[in-house]
Amino acid sequence: MTQRSRVSSRSLAFAGAMAAGLVAPLALAHPGHGVEHGGLAAGLMHPWLGLDHLLAMAAIGLWSLGQGAAMRRFTPLMALAGMLAGAGLALSGALPAGALPGVEGGIALSVLIAGVMVAALMRLPAALGGGLVIALMTMHGIAHGAEMPAAASLVAYVVGFSASTLAITMLARVLGGWLANREQRLVRALGAAIAVCGGVLALS
Repeated sequence: MTQRSRVSSRSLAFAGAMAAGLVAPLALAHPGHGVEHGGLAAGLMHPWLGLDHLLAMAAIGLWSLGQGAAMRRFTPLMALAGMLAGAGLALSGALPAGALPGVEGGIALSVLIAGVMVAALMRLPAALGGGLVIALMTMHGIAHGAEMPAAASLVAYVVGFSASTLAITMLARVLGGWLANREQRLVRALGAAIAVCGGVLALS
């Protein structure tokens, strides 16, 4: 088995396990039940139900495939670090009043940037790429923290959106690897489509 096959197998196994872990909570959850499940369902569902969050996380997962070994390995954790940093800013009250409208614009811009990174097959040094991933996902983390249900458990909510962040990023990597093995242009086209969506979100 080649190194690429071993990496793909590990990624697929991880993503499958993560997806399986999400099935049971999501099967129980439906709108209005995030608080009843202690915030776990709300945290799990938030990244999946927000198109901007879903596209940005997926794009970062796709982009990581073309990076060096360190970035391929640690990008999902960097995305999670950005999410946690942003949520911490929102939940601590450190953001100035009226900052959220600007954050929404930053989220749309992050989708556009992440899509362009995929479409251009942009390869960055680890320090620059890691910092960019964390910065982009910090915007999404702020939104997640600001939108936590008032009666939800903080720990359960954070665990929920953390699990979904890792799941989306890893699943996108599996999809990207599958597409790249067939036609690299498909990955670039998917990145371009994400970038267009980001542009539409930014203008809306």
